[in-house]
Amino acid sequence: MEGTIKTLTEKGFGFIAVDGEEKDLFFHQNELKDVSFDELRVGDKVSFEKADSPKGPNAVSVVRI
Repeated sequence: MEGTIKTLTEKGFGFIAVDGEEKDLFFHQNELKDVSFDELRVGDKVSFEKADSPKGPNAVSVVRI
């Protein structure tokens, strides 16, 4: 899946606006691949996989494209 970084927090997580979907997807810095959290900027395009967690769906294996 692909989307755009919509929000980044100082606590090491953020939200991705998913292409073709209304609801944003949560991601945690531990799920980043080949990029550090500090290198990400709002508006960056990313690819990722969607996974289920106890708190709902989230993005895993997040890669900046």
